[in-house]
Amino acid sequence: MDTMRDRFIDITTRLLDDDPRLALVLADISAASFAPAKERHPDRVINVGIREQLLIGAAGGLALTGLRPIAHTFASFLVERPFEQVKLDLVHQGVGAVLVSAAGSYDWPAGGRTHMSPGDVALLDTLPGWTVHVPGHPDEAEQLLRHAYADGDRNVYVRLSAHQNAAPVPVEPGRFTTVRKGSRGVVLAVGPMLDVVLAATEGLDVTVLYAATVRPFDAAGLRAAVQDTRADVVLVEPYLVGTSANEAHAALADRPHRVLALGVPREEHRHYGSVPEHLAAYGLDAASLRERIAAFMW
Repeated sequence: MDTMRDRFIDITTRLLDDDPRLALVLADISAASFAPAKERHPDRVINVGIREQLLIGAAGGLALTGLRPIAHTFASFLVERPFEQVKLDLVHQGVGAVLVSAAGSYDWPAGGRTHMSPGDVALLDTLPGWTVHVPGHPDEAEQLLRHAYADGDRNVYVRLSAHQNAAPVPVEPGRFTTVRKGSRGVVLAVGPMLDVVLAATEGLDVTVLYAATVRPFDAAGLRAAVQDTRADVVLVEPYLVGTSANEAHAALADRPHRVLALGVPREEHRHYGSVPEHLAAYGLDAASLRERIAAFMW
């Protein structure tokens, strides 16, 4: 199976051939994979080197000329390091770009804290108007990338990960998908957390919702899911714990409800380990999730 990042490279290369309005800005990451595209489109495939502030600034400048720019690097270098440029060169200037990341919260533990970005979505929440996609499979990534590219001139963040589900879900951008129905509460699994949530809730009488788009938050979808069940909601997100808690509270503000937010903790885990070991340390493996969900709902 290919990865989400592989699919991004393939789709973007083809889009560059098809649409003269599309531009791609890189900061060394994945530059070798886009070398053939750069040979064909040297004026629209730009590698600024390890200069992440310039990466975003260049994307903003290209957008001002009427192009639709895609900017790509690791999440920690795409959102956290150049955040001032995201705030000013895109949002403040009133232009849009597609930011496509890789190596999200824990994809490359050996890279250390510099290559982990559990706070990226929470940070973008401080800015207005962002669409945020968190696909859980390469097929979903392709669909959401195409949607992001064609989404007018909006600012869109597509969060790709090496951590992925075994099979895609038929997703509609901006809408939650009901994967399983139950009566004791709702578990909302975001992106690559779906497989582990399904394993953790096997045999439990809960509704499982799936989110591949988290901003805007599908408040109507969550409200519909709790109509036939208790308004107990568990959020399982592959980034900073509590990132979507306020969104869930706002969606259910007119009725009594409880929300349990699960995700990557604020405390650092300083041992490298592997992705499964990090998930276990965060309490995001199937056994830990089952225990925490059952304790909350029963």
